[in-house]
Amino acid sequence: MDLLEFLEEFIFYYPLTMSIAWTVGAIFFFLRREARHTQQPPVLAEYPFVSVLIPAHNEQGAIRNTVLSVLASDYPNFEVIVVDDGSKDETPHILRQLATEHPRLRTIVMETNVGKPSALRCGAMACNGEIIVSIDADAYLDEHAIRWMVSHFVTGPRVGAVTGNPRVRNRTSLLAKIQVGEYSSVIGMIKRTQRILGKVLTVSGVVVAFRRRALFEIGLWDFDMITDDINITWKLEKKFWDIRYEPNALCWILVPETLGGLWKQRVRWAQGGIEVIRRHTDIWFDWRQRRLWPIYIEYVVSVLWSFTYVVFGMLWLISLVIPHPFPVVKIFPEWKGTILVALCLIQSGVAMFIDRRYEKTILWYHFWVIWYPFIYWIIAALAVVKATPRGLFRRMGQRAVWKSPDRGLSPKL
Repeated sequence: MDLLEFLEEFIFYYPLTMSIAWTVGAIFFFLRREARHTQQPPVLAEYPFVSVLIPAHNEQGAIRNTVLSVLASDYPNFEVIVVDDGSKDETPHILRQLATEHPRLRTIVMETNVGKPSALRCGAMACNGEIIVSIDADAYLDEHAIRWMVSHFVTGPRVGAVTGNPRVRNRTSLLAKIQVGEYSSVIGMIKRTQRILGKVLTVSGVVVAFRRRALFEIGLWDFDMITDDINITWKLEKKFWDIRYEPNALCWILVPETLGGLWKQRVRWAQGGIEVIRRHTDIWFDWRQRRLWPIYIEYVVSVLWSFTYVVFGMLWLISLVIPHPFPVVKIFPEWKGTILVALCLIQSGVAMFIDRRYEKTILWYHFWVIWYPFIYWIIAALAVVKATPRGLFRRMGQRAVWKSPDRGLSPKL
């Protein structure tokens, strides 16, 4: 088998293998840690003080409801800190008004946009809690979420972070409906499987809790990383802090409903992953970090798959105009593609069956997952190809500032 034939088979067998692995791992996690346990929020022997940290930038349309959702939590011992990162809209005014009405709320206003990682660093310095829960400024936190996440810290002294379960709340467009399936069948399944294996690639930055001591031990967030969640995960795991996944810690989020917004999000995610892989190459020189090696390798292989998929897809497009002898990958599936689509449907079906514990109507969205391989594989692969040079060659040391992302047009449950 020559190189081109090997790469052609690689395009098929890599997603096939990983889909089976994620499905089996998620089922094992479910049977071991979800199916036999009650969904009633835990009653804790102690309730350590919690600081809920919300970085915000130009969030006038969302910040009020986000803060109110946190204040409605059933956790008895917490504060809320919002860091306004140089907003140019009415966000600071809304926060000042809320602070006068709710004594648990404190606000920090930055005069200029210093970036989400820097805003998180500033907010962490002001937090009084033993545990810091970070959520995005457009997310609605479930009333029991803090209690579920804190339960891991109370029972596990080496727990450094607990990542929650983000759920899509805007579902009026095709793109949003597909992402309902993606968050369940891809993101949720991967976290379950990686948790079984002992190391996770990344916490969900939209909803995650940290042990304060662990955060300060690793030096908080790096201000120059384009994605804060992946890098903070690796910093914690390199210091041997345990990271857990709590599916009961629900957080309702907005996802992009335009192709432009989705594209920008996926390019940023891909660039963040590449930057983390670039920064943490030192794990290969430390035998104690060997449990991170499989996660590192799998991510690199996924990048190679994206490049291979895009190149062979381009060869197919060229062959429509100019015949050539090179292997191609057709965008429209033949027998191999049909197998992958069928496996994708099985994977999403299993995932949604598991997640119906948390969202009763989610099985209705299984129909829309059929579009996932056609739309998201192509977008994700192209995003990796575009983002890789940025991630590899961007000059580090500069602040990673942010802009408000694409919001869903019709957010509702």
